[in-house]
Parts: sequence; structure tokens; C-alpha cells
Amino acid sequence: MTATAKPDPSHISGDLLEWYDSHARDLPWRALPGQPAPDPYRVWLSEVMLQQTTVAAVKPYFAKFTGTWPTVTDLAAAPEEDVMAAWAGLGYYSRARNLVKAAKAVAGLGGFPDTEEGLRALPGVGDYTAAAIAAIAFGRRAVVVDANVERVVARLFAIEEPLPGARKAIRTGMDAVTPENRAGDFAQAMMDLGSSLCTAKAPKCLLCPLAEHCAGRTADPERLPVKPPKKVKPQRKGRAFWIEREGSVWLVARPGSGMLAGMRSLPDDGWSAQSDGSGEAPLEGEWETLGLVRHTFTHATLELDVAAQRTRVQPDGEGQWWPINQLDEAGLPTLFAKAARLARAR
Repeated sequence: MTATAKPDPSHISGDLLEWYDSHARDLPWRALPGQPAPDPYRVWLSEVMLQQTTVAAVKPYFAKFTGTWPTVTDLAAAPEEDVMAAWAGLGYYSRARNLVKAAKAVAGLGGFPDTEEGLRALPGVGDYTAAAIAAIAFGRRAVVVDANVERVVARLFAIEEPLPGARKAIRTGMDAVTPENRAGDFAQAMMDLGSSLCTAKAPKCLLCPLAEHCAGRTADPERLPVKPPKKVKPQRKGRAFWIEREGSVWLVARPGSGMLAGMRSLPDDGWSAQSDGSGEAPLEGEWETLGLVRHTFTHATLELDVAAQRTRVQPDGEGQWWPINQLDEAGLPTLFAKAARLARAR
């Protein structure tokens, strides 16, 4: 079939929902078509975890969290350091701190708000997350636009304006096709379509249930949405220190604000994603250089030299000796977990 000049919203939702009823992904936080709406706690938790993170990466963390804290009340009562440790490796650690704050707020309210406005008042819940929870958990009609939906709508309406300027038109398009009923299923159907058929590379247009409605299908849909040129990330350098004593390693807590705030880590020289480190080593004496680890943050890349020393001296400042054979339980963020693996290998 040839694409029409303008998509017909009256048929898009019906065609997509019919496809979704047979092709919905079976995900641990989702209710399949025809099932009762999922627990708002599970929807909220999954949506926070999925921010800038893939489904494959989130699944084991979601299982760990819901196994340890089955309800939002359980999570609200958990020590923040335990939650941060369980989150370690998932990245964007401000999400975990807001998770604890939001859980406490929800527990204080006696349950999740069921409107976008009420949900947006929770720490760490922005427009997208509030809309997703309102639609999926509470059946509210809401305009839900994540990266997959953004791509589908840009192609469906052949929106040529580059991102981020195109987002207003994309939201308008999504609003036009979102139905009053089954808004949650429709949002998830758009997400599934973007992840399985309307992919960033090599979209499978011949299998798409919206092919006949798609204005961008005949005009090289792979180039949509139009993205601005990528900015080159600045590169930072720093040092981390592996201080070992009698089978334990010295760990510290990072400052309460800034990069990886509040996380357990190896001592370092004061680097950040904004500036190079310039601090002194935590102990005097000779250090063995073990090698280099690299890590990419949102706004910068980092090269971290790892230096080691065995000592009988207690380093200055607050910290704790952590058994090396239990280091996996310390909840080190990915950067310092890489440094620890390098040190243990040497």
C-alpha cells in the first residue's frame, strides 16, 4: 500500500491495538492485554529504571528490587545506603536517591496519586514518567512519549524538523492518535512497535501495522527523526587508590552532592566529570601503578589511573575496611567496580 498524505488518527489506534493484542512484549512489570492493570509501584519502579537504560539491563535490577522490597512501603522503610548499593551498576544515581524520597512520599500519602499532576509532584517523576504511570497503571488518557514513541511518531507524520525542536510537533501528533480508551495499552504498543519494527536502523516497514498510515514510509524513514550533530564529549583524567590491609580494602563514601553522590567508592584525587582531579594521595609512600580504566558519563569521558599500596596505617578521614572477598556486596558504582576488578586481577 502507498502511504497517505496525512495519517488518519481514527484508524491508527485501532490498527495498532489489534497488533498489540497479539504481539505485546511479556515484561515483568507489565500486564498483558485483557489482564487487570499492573501495580502502580511496579510501573513506577520500572519507568524510573528504564530512563536512559535498556530493558535488558533493567530486568535483573527490577527482579532484585521487587524481591527485596515487594511494596512501595517496604522501599520507603529501606536504608538509603542499601538502595544505593542495590542500584549500583545501573547508572544515573540521582534516580536511586529520588526513588527513596518518592517512596517515602507515596507511603505518607497512603498510595500513588492517580493523576499526572499528582504524580509529577513526586521526586524524580517528570512529565513522561507521570504520563506513563497515569496511563498504564490508572487507565488515564495521557500523552506518553519516550524515545521509541518519538521515532514512530516522527515517521508516521513525516516530521522533518530536527530534534529537539521537533518534540512539540511529535507530542501534538501523539496526542492526535492517543485514544480515550486503552490509553495505557496504546502507549505500550507504540513503545513495542518502536523497539521491534520501527527501529532506528533498518525499520521493518513491510511488517508494520501502521504502514498504510505512515506519511514517512516512502521518504527514507530511517533518517527520521532528524537528529542534530553529536557533540564531542570532553575527556577528564583522575586517579583512584587501592589501599589494602590484611585482606581488606579501604572504601570511602563520596560527597553528598556531585558525581556519584553518596556512593561507596575507592579513594580518589578529587576528579569530577567537570574538572580534572588534583588532590593528593590518601597515604604517603610509594604507589604501584596498576593501569588505566575508562568510563563514559553523560557529559564527559574519564580516564582513571589506578594506583595500589599495601599498608598497616589507617588512612586519614572517614572510611571503612571492606573484605576484598565480599567486595561485590559493597555496591560500588561501575567506574570503581572497574578499578577494583583491575586491582584484584593484579
